[in-house]
Amino acid sequence: MNIEELRVFCLNLKGVEETFPFGPDTLVFKVMGKAFCLVGLDAHPFRFNLKCDPELAIELREEYSGVRPGFHMNKKHWNTVEIDGSFDDAKAEEWIIHSYELVVAGLTRKLKQELEQLP
Repeated sequence: MNIEELRVFCLNLKGVEETFPFGPDTLVFKVMGKAFCLVGLDAHPFRFNLKCDPELAIELREEYSGVRPGFHMNKKHWNTVEIDGSFDDAKAEEWIIHSYELVVAGLTRKLKQELEQLP
């Protein structure tokens, strides 16, 4: 997975927008205004931060060398995912969807209803 593949995947999720709230070097994908994926555009190798269930976060860190505690994030709830060959694109997409769904689950009832009404 590269930045463009990640971008297309995230933008195809319902209610997602891309923003640069921290400056031109950090791309943030949000669902209904809440962040679920942050990408450092100048990071080499390519990596991104995803929200994660705390228990699953620990399991993923133990199983995959490319998954570490979230850089500059709450390490209990965020992972940094580095594309290092220890997992495939399908696994990365699964983790992106997990992050997206965690954020959607935490939205207010009103925002959930607005999201449901989007095309």
